[in-house]
Amino acid sequence: MNAVQDPVARVEAAAVAAVEAVGGDAATGVDAALKPSAKPEFGDFQLNAAMALAKKLGRKPREVAVDLAAALMSPALGLKGVIAEPEIAGPGFLNLRLEPDALAIALAGMDDDRLGIEPEMKPHGVTIDVCGVNVAKQMHVGHLRSTVIGDTVARLFERIGRTVHRQNHLGDWGLPIAMTLHSLLSRKVDFATLDLDTLNVAYRDAQLEARGDGRGLAAAIANHCGPHRIAELETQEESAGAAQTAAREALVRLQSGDANMVTAWKRLIEVTMKEVYRACDLLGTKIAPESERGESSFRDELAEVVDTFVRSELAVEDDGALVVRFDDRDRPMLIRKRDGGFLYATTDLAALRYRVQELDSDEVIYVVDARQRDHFRDVFDACRKIGWSTLPDGVESKLVHLGFGTVLGADKKPLKTRSGANFKLMDLLQAAVDRGTEAVTIRAAEPHAPTHGLPPSELAAIGRAVGIAAIKYADLSGDSARDYVFDLDRMIAFEGDTGPYLQYAHARLCSLLEKAGDEADTDASFRIEAPEERRLALLLLRYPATMQAAAHSLEASRLCRFLYGVATEFSSFYSACPVLKTEDSGIRNARIRLVRLTRNVLRDGLGTLGIGAPTRM
Repeated sequence: MNAVQDPVARVEAAAVAAVEAVGGDAATGVDAALKPSAKPEFGDFQLNAAMALAKKLGRKPREVAVDLAAALMSPALGLKGVIAEPEIAGPGFLNLRLEPDALAIALAGMDDDRLGIEPEMKPHGVTIDVCGVNVAKQMHVGHLRSTVIGDTVARLFERIGRTVHRQNHLGDWGLPIAMTLHSLLSRKVDFATLDLDTLNVAYRDAQLEARGDGRGLAAAIANHCGPHRIAELETQEESAGAAQTAAREALVRLQSGDANMVTAWKRLIEVTMKEVYRACDLLGTKIAPESERGESSFRDELAEVVDTFVRSELAVEDDGALVVRFDDRDRPMLIRKRDGGFLYATTDLAALRYRVQELDSDEVIYVVDARQRDHFRDVFDACRKIGWSTLPDGVESKLVHLGFGTVLGADKKPLKTRSGANFKLMDLLQAAVDRGTEAVTIRAAEPHAPTHGLPPSELAAIGRAVGIAAIKYADLSGDSARDYVFDLDRMIAFEGDTGPYLQYAHARLCSLLEKAGDEADTDASFRIEAPEERRLALLLLRYPATMQAAAHSLEASRLCRFLYGVATEFSSFYSACPVLKTEDSGIRNARIRLVRLTRNVLRDGLGTLGIGAPTRM
């Protein structure tokens, strides 16, 4: 990043260099970080390294502070004109203040379409596993986090200039799908009018039909439970066996390319994905048909995957099955069953090879439930052992499982409907949209509200944006690995650390700029004078670094915290620094430009989170 665009980063780097120059070997382990000043009148930052460094050097802290101040202002570090002369306070604190001109130049440097974010020029891409739905099943609340977090991480990388591949790994192959197909075909269901609810029921019923109770039968016989109970369990076992046989026959027909089976299978995918994309569209994600890459995509590669591990002597036989063993754990990874069948791990290995080698990715991120940690650890380590994680140019691809916690209800248990079933994702989203629309409509009834008099269609559009923002921000603003409580009352609030609060702050900025009209000088120089202006300016300058950090750490919460800070600092600035009512035209235009830059940063940040930014609320 250009140092002129971020004087704070420049001073931070200079502080580290100054501590090393003064302390030499003693500087090792000394904290050279800048701390924001508790009282703005003392400066913008404090450097507290003198005390720790003096102790290691056996000198007086104030003497060391004098040397640190001299080092900071030496020509070699180039801070002349960036900070004022450091002031020594107390036992050896250094108070540092950025020069107003340096702030103004830096703000002007980021006041363009890029907002100071320089694109990363890397030759390889980033692949992100998102959504992960199963064909023939409704999306439920568990899919919310993989979809929202995955798409947002993708947006973060795109914002810093990386090529991103979203991959929606569909569960569209294997015995469960064949069971569902057989169930539908045997019932002579009309595939032309098939909907997802019917499909969902067929999937569940097919699973139940094929579920026997061999243990129960054995126990009933051993305990002499009576002929009636034994006969009942025998019938269940026979029925389940027949259903399993029929499903396997259906799978063979599908695998062999039977035209009717393939047509019916494609219809299952079509019906499922129609609902998936409806949810993705409502959530404002960029997950589209080109993101699809299901288990069926790799079905012809699985035998070759296993053979490669066998030839490399990385897979060994274990009671008729083939497993991959690891030196640092007792559990092996099963890649082929005794009956020759393949497993999720086999498919995931084929998919991971494709994502690294074919998509040319130096980072592959799986946004999947945290409970799958051990599975992905095994798959990643096996991929490294076989060499598939190394790109042709020798770059080692970074393989990451970004695990997420569970969405909880008010009772702190996994969110369920009153009947105990999983919430359908669309029902959850619609509830949020309805609540958002209700809140917006109530506010619009106030005569002085900016939305007063808007037609219902516009209020509905704003309400939809508010409801979706509430859900997405609540998901993204915390630690993704932790569970969180789904509380619409808190999430939809227009005050506090919520998505709607940030949207409202953006709308206020838009309203202020609209009132400024065409009279404002868009090329006016920034003038950073009042303390509130300084705090807002200093924060805005951290935007590029924050975006980079959020992307590389895979923590959207960093961007959320930054945007919340911008919204609250703007509120303080607006309360203390008149904008439109200022008589001095130079100050007025400078502040309008600061407002515009704040609006642009807030809008860009919300867009990176996949959250809409209404201009009126």
